[in-house]
Amino acid sequence: MIRKFLLPLLCGSLVAGAAGAEVVGEVDVDWLGNDLIIEALEDPEVEGVTCHITYFERGLIDRLQKGNWFEDPSNSSISCRQTGPITIGDIDRSPDGEDVFRERRSIIFKTLRVKRIFDEKHQTLIYISHARDVQNGSAKMSMSTVPLYQSGATQD
Repeated sequence: MIRKFLLPLLCGSLVAGAAGAEVVGEVDVDWLGNDLIIEALEDPEVEGVTCHITYFERGLIDRLQKGNWFEDPSNSSISCRQTGPITIGDIDRSPDGEDVFRERRSIIFKTLRVKRIFDEKHQTLIYISHARDVQNGSAKMSMSTVPLYQSGATQD
């Protein structure tokens, strides 16, 4: 309850969701108000693929105890699946791939991102959830793949 009303006022855009992501679940993990947030994200360029992202959100009591008001941990998890007929739009096919989702995890420095990479040789979409931090890179990441060979995927 505190998170829904007071925390957004204190932290501004910190807990604001990205366009296209929808909160589908919340798991209370302790008495300090810390939660695991589960969001569904439909890939805007690949129809028929939905990713579920889970990340940790600090509660007000935890923020008061530990300070660092304006930052959440970088930990996240992702799982992506075919949820309908797959149609691949105009996607970046380079080895660098492209961002499909971003959400701030601190006021300035840290962003939770989901990147899509297309492995054309193996006909697989790769989704990586990771934190991007201006000064401290993080090795915390999660990966999910969606094979296209049995999906009947078409390309625009």
